Amino acid sequence: MISQLSWKIGGQQGEGVESTDRIFSTALNRLGYYLYGYRHFSSRIKGGHTNNKIRISTKPIRAISDDLDILVAFDQESIDFNAHELRDNGVIVADAKFNPVLPEGIKARLFPVPITAIAEELGTSLFKNMAASGASWALLGLPLDVFNKAVEEEFGRKGAAVVEKNIEAVRKGAESVLELAGGPIADFQLEPADGKQKLFMIGNDAIALGAVAAGCRFMPAYPITPASEVMEYLIKALPKFGGTVIQTEDEIAACTMAIGANYAGARALTASAGPGLSLMMEAIGLAGMTETPVVIVDTQRGGPSTGLPTKQEQSDLNAMVYGTHGEIPKIVLSPSTIEECFYDTIEAFNLAEKYQCPVILMTDLQLSLGKQSAEMLDYNRIVIDRGALVTEAPELEANQLFKRYEFTENGVSPRVIPGVKHGLHHVTGVEHDQTGRPSESTENRQRMMDKRLEKLKHIQVTDAIKADAPHENPDLLIIGMGSTGGTIDEARRRVEQEGIKTNHATVRLIHPFPAEQLRPLVEKAKTVIVVENNATGQLADQIKLHVGHADKIKNVLKYNGNPFLPAEIEQKCKELTLAWQH
Repeated sequence: MISQLSWKIGGQQGEGVESTDRIFSTALNRLGYYLYGYRHFSSRIKGGHTNNKIRISTKPIRAISDDLDILVAFDQESIDFNAHELRDNGVIVADAKFNPVLPEGIKARLFPVPITAIAEELGTSLFKNMAASGASWALLGLPLDVFNKAVEEEFGRKGAAVVEKNIEAVRKGAESVLELAGGPIADFQLEPADGKQKLFMIGNDAIALGAVAAGCRFMPAYPITPASEVMEYLIKALPKFGGTVIQTEDEIAACTMAIGANYAGARALTASAGPGLSLMMEAIGLAGMTETPVVIVDTQRGGPSTGLPTKQEQSDLNAMVYGTHGEIPKIVLSPSTIEECFYDTIEAFNLAEKYQCPVILMTDLQLSLGKQSAEMLDYNRIVIDRGALVTEAPELEANQLFKRYEFTENGVSPRVIPGVKHGLHHVTGVEHDQTGRPSESTENRQRMMDKRLEKLKHIQVTDAIKADAPHENPDLLIIGMGSTGGTIDEARRRVEQEGIKTNHATVRLIHPFPAEQLRPLVEKAKTVIVVENNATGQLADQIKLHVGHADKIKNVLKYNGNPFLPAEIEQKCKELTLAWQH
């Protein structure tokens, strides 16, 4: 028996690939397996090749597998596009309708299952996704009753007749492939899972759930890939707690509405991707100048312009750190796991109110949309911190205004929301004095700038650097951010087996940069490798700027739209180690 296996389904977008993957992986999750998914899809609503890949394991995993054990193909293009990933003696379950052919040089077992024919016998080709799922499940020798339960939950709302036909499609698909294969495939039998309950979700859902837990009750947003799921989740969730979601005309309106809601005392966020973040820049500057808390989620994708809307990239870092004109305090957080997406969203709201500034939560497409197993969330960890929020302002003399922007040692002024007695003050995007009235005084300007920027010196976040550093003087220090963390960990384990001492650091606070926490790790390493999905090494540049040691920092970059594979990082580590050894 084996401890892990990789499965992929491919076809044309809109023909059931997503639902097949969803039910198949849901059933595996019920058995207690750890899962990590990657979704490759086109930038259109229907048509174009799409595939979903799921890695299945009895142990925690946070990376895509290098190879593939089983490929389910709805068309020949899916075989031609994906068969190169199959390991020797892997399996292709293909729809017999298109007379599948193995590409030259591919050493795999091909089982042409009458997937479409089974579906049409049951009344509609829509059932073919269940026939394909049943074939996959049968090859693994897993109990059909668990799978059928997932089918019931998926289609139960459509009535018993629909559920029965889907289960029948599963049964016929299973019987067909077992007849062709001569029974379950011995080298594909998975070891039993631990059976423990696990979450199985995408990062966007974890962010949305974190927003609800943080007390967010308003989300203005404009739909955009890969951020839309945050909005879709909250459309259903927020009304249950007295909140609402508004689809705005554009991202400018979304950001300004979120700022307005926060100014009024509500916790609000908006979510977008690179193009939307670009449109929000002036509004982000307004939040910085008026010291109004706001949380913005940026789910990075391939750019520039429309770029690759449905593909992986980590190229918005510079935009988040430097994008606004002028200079304001802002915080950029970078979660790297599903659990961190949840907890960091709560922390983002607390930081926004504590330091009265914009907080950008930076994810990437793979973390946002890659469905994966996660540990159960601990709601006892939730703490709400509203910072220097004043609910009772001191009485003022006649004609005086509240010092909303009062000079303080840490730069954080007392904050009131509309309606608080004696809290009247002026709010403007131009430079202002302590009461908010416009001021062009040179002395006031310098003091206000210093006051606002002073906040950056006092910012404290949970685990700004997440380090796994077992070696005092390692050969390599591998640094990453976002979704690369799990892939780096897997590559490290392989590199360590070659006798190369390796430490790993994930940067979770992008701005202000945690230089003092990262510096000791960099100084002790012979070579520093920075892994990131962009073409210019934006994270590496931040390290060189704030930490130094540019001579030992090497870039490992990937910007073709796909996430890193463990083997790619492993190979680069070995190459760079050999370089300094010689």
